[in-house]
Amino acid sequence: MNVRDHVLLSVHVLAAIVFVGGSAVAASLFPRYAPVAGPPGEGERSPAVAAALHRITRGYSLFGLVVPAVGIVMALAQGRMGELWIVASMALTGVAAVLLATQIYPRQRDALRDPDDGSRLRALSMLAGFYNLVWAAVVVLMVVRPGA
Repeated sequence: MNVRDHVLLSVHVLAAIVFVGGSAVAASLFPRYAPVAGPPGEGERSPAVAAALHRITRGYSLFGLVVPAVGIVMALAQGRMGELWIVASMALTGVAAVLLATQIYPRQRDALRDPDDGSRLRALSMLAGFYNLVWAAVVVLMVVRPGA
């Protein structure tokens, strides 16, 4: 690997840790703090914390776009775009992006605007878990690199 590759790999990994990791943690914690309908009870519910986690989910996800962008640049520079682990990682990244943009973020917004009895939050928690599993699969592909 040359200096360019080391720099690209460093940016790719650091951005993944900070931005993808941050969005994954925020998406996972949101249901715990989001408001539910009914009288306020004891516990961890905090609309202010939930709103902050919602903003973090969005902001870190947008900054997280640097991860696949740098990954594609690196794969092109190394002539590895056709390798199975790269293609599978890109496909799973697409799945995670669609899940976040079409399900998780909008459901967080709805939960803040119109709290329910918590049933939507349970579904949102499951979606966040699936989002995290998709990213875990991408990490495994990046480490194991099957077919490389």
